[in-house]
Amino acid sequence: MRACDQQILKTLSLADEMINMAEEGDQVREDDSCGILYATLRDAGYRIKAMALREKENHMKKGLWKP
Repeated sequence: MRACDQQILKTLSLADEMINMAEEGDQVREDDSCGILYATLRDAGYRIKAMALREKENHMKKGLWKP
């Protein structure tokens, strides 16, 4: 697999970790400010994931994605 494709996969993994961490944190939070923190983390995770998926799709369409 090409190094740039590996980085996209790592980014997708990181985004999923961010989303999961936000879900876990939201379940145990004790105040509203923590809720804002985890909502921000969740939002960033979903945005990063969407960007990485678009980039992966672009690589695939160009025939550049080599599993």
